Amino acid sequence: MQPPMDPSLLHVTSDDGTRLAVQLLGAGSGPPLIVLPGGPCRSPEYLEDLAGLSEVRPLAVLHPRGTPATGTLSRGWWTDAADVVAVIDALGLAQADLLAHSAGTQLALATAVQHPDRVRTLALVTPAAAWLTGTEHDGAAIAARRQEPVIAEALASMAGPEPDDEPQFQAASPIQRPAGYARWTRREQEHSPLGSTSRAAQHAWYAHTPDDAVDRIRQAGVPPTLVIGGTEDILVGDAPVRALARVLGARLEMIDDCGHYPWVEQPGAFRRLVDPWVADARETSETARGD
Repeated sequence: MQPPMDPSLLHVTSDDGTRLAVQLLGAGSGPPLIVLPGGPCRSPEYLEDLAGLSEVRPLAVLHPRGTPATGTLSRGWWTDAADVVAVIDALGLAQADLLAHSAGTQLALATAVQHPDRVRTLALVTPAAAWLTGTEHDGAAIAARRQEPVIAEALASMAGPEPDDEPQFQAASPIQRPAGYARWTRREQEHSPLGSTSRAAQHAWYAHTPDDAVDRIRQAGVPPTLVIGGTEDILVGDAPVRALARVLGARLEMIDDCGHYPWVEQPGAFRRLVDPWVADARETSETARGD
């Protein structure tokens, strides 16, 4: 198990006066890599230090709206792109490299499209994708390869009615967690409870999305982008992730025997893919600054 995050936080003021919490991790060189957690609105402890990536490049990990450290509920992922810009400004960066996980990839894309001069590169890890591509979710086919009772229980819970209130939401969470992993060993079991989220926070995240958000992302183009998927990711599927890479014109890398959390399940493979992207982005940044 990776050590817990340092409790010290940087507080950044966003465009509407909200104080955002940002965790600064690591002793790596170069400008900070901005990290956006998924969930949506999941407290980012579950990211740990991304399999030691913080020792290669400093990480500035956003605690999104709706998480305990920031508090205020989201204005919707499209509008919350202003929060990412506020972090970029607070770090004194002209442009930033963004690494986002799962639902956080929506926030990364919203930022890149609305503020293209502020985002240099993207790394989208096991991205939620069907919403952008229209590709049918194929998580059920992936799940069919799994025979464990915990997976059957997780799928039954996920297919059931949406929780009516916060207690129901929190009760369903531990039942559904095994579906996020290709295996359910002690490592995954210890990781799965890290990082809280709430029903209210998730509902706020999806509110107020402009009707043309999908079209704007598909038409705008994005900066150089790396997409990383897991071949056994029940939550977002396989085909939608591949389709997302095609739509964005991104480089696609799929990790075998991996679910939704590559830095936990396949840390070596994850680092082999992310480290060159980090090095290239850092070199580009330092060249631009004339270092």
